Amino acid sequence: MFIPSSQGAAASTPSPTENSTAQPKPVRHMLIGTAPAVLATIKHLHNLRYAEPTDWSHPMPTGRPNEVMAILTKRVRIE
Repeated sequence: MFIPSSQGAAASTPSPTENSTAQPKPVRHMLIGTAPAVLATIKHLHNLRYAEPTDWSHPMPTGRPNEVMAILTKRVRIE
């Protein structure tokens, strides 16, 4: 996946025109824990202005006792 720098990997730097036309890429965030912990984390990320609470899925049971999962798909621009 990553090539250690000791193997002589060279990093390429995109030109300014490549960055300006780059499309946002999807990133999926998953929160797994107790319902109060997941909801508190969603609220904290909202307070940090990272994501709106309504952007997250409703907490869904994972099949484990007292555990839920919420998912957020966010589109981020790679610069």
